[in-house]
Amino acid sequence: METPDNLDKDASKIIHLTAAFGKKNRLPKFNFKVPLIIKIVVGVVVLAGMGYGSFLKYIRPYEYGIKVNKIGLHRGVQKNVYETGLYLVLPFGIQEMYKLPKALQVLELTNNDRTAASDARVEKAAHIQTSDGFFVDVDVSIIYRISDPYKVFTDIGPGRLFEDNGIIPKTEPALKNNLGKLTTEEFFNSPMRVEKALAAKQELNEELKDKGIVVEYVLVRYFQYSDEIQKNIEEKKLKDQLVFKNQAEARAAIEGAKLTKIEQEGKVRVSVELEKGKAYVTRKQAEKDLYYRKKMAEADLLVKLAEAEKIHLKNEALLGKGAERMVGLKMAEVYKGIDVVILPSDGPSGVNPLDLNNALELFDVRTKGGAK
Repeated sequence: METPDNLDKDASKIIHLTAAFGKKNRLPKFNFKVPLIIKIVVGVVVLAGMGYGSFLKYIRPYEYGIKVNKIGLHRGVQKNVYETGLYLVLPFGIQEMYKLPKALQVLELTNNDRTAASDARVEKAAHIQTSDGFFVDVDVSIIYRISDPYKVFTDIGPGRLFEDNGIIPKTEPALKNNLGKLTTEEFFNSPMRVEKALAAKQELNEELKDKGIVVEYVLVRYFQYSDEIQKNIEEKKLKDQLVFKNQAEARAAIEGAKLTKIEQEGKVRVSVELEKGKAYVTRKQAEKDLYYRKKMAEADLLVKLAEAEKIHLKNEALLGKGAERMVGLKMAEVYKGIDVVILPSDGPSGVNPLDLNNALELFDVRTKGGAK
């Protein structure tokens, strides 16, 4: 086992060896010089950055710029309104560039911050007394914009003073002057409430037109009476709704009876028209059958008359001159194909095939004496 003295000796040996190795193997020294061009470029970049931050101001797309000369011949607020871009502003208190918002601004009057827009200015809800003596808290959104930045800057001030000294002091009085003309019941009438909100917007624009601010919308979002008044109003509304419901149901029943009557009358009319149609079809079918039978009878008559005429003409033809001979020739054809015929040749029934007159009398074609 090693003692502390041995450990100290080993440690001192290691230190001496390390020192000796360091003396023999020193790292080489580098003599690196930065090129002059790089120094110039870095200097220019640093000076440009300092100049940009000190001499140039950037006006964003949603901002107006107003320059103020604090030292020099043209001291004071400059009438030129600066739009989006980079502009020269002398440092060290000689000139100052102030910025005002160009986009739409929102003023929220509400007692519940969670219902307000994230980037809106929030104030307490408007406390308005109705024309019948009750108080109501109204949540209102005022949407407006800066139309003349120079007027706003010179009449109201820089920064957000257009809110504190411009729109906010004028809003609640305009709302009270117009919405305060409504009764408790009329606050629930949407068209009347919108009409008074538009009147408040017009009054605000009259008040703020000389200050360079234009109100675009006045939106009444919510209103609330005290709990007792709210309860009474809701109860009355429920009763009114029940009355309206009963009236609507009565009107619906009347209209339903009218509808049923109209449906029944329509069904009767349809049945009558269907029967008329069936009678018409039956009549036309009978007329068609009668016409068909009549024409068929006429056709049959013509056919039978023609056949009778044919028979008549044929009979007349057979009774004409040479008819006996034609009959004889026809009868002679009977003998064709007969090989042997045994007939008596004498007596009253004797047959002489060469005696044509006798053959005609035999077949009852001509009687004796030549007449038929």
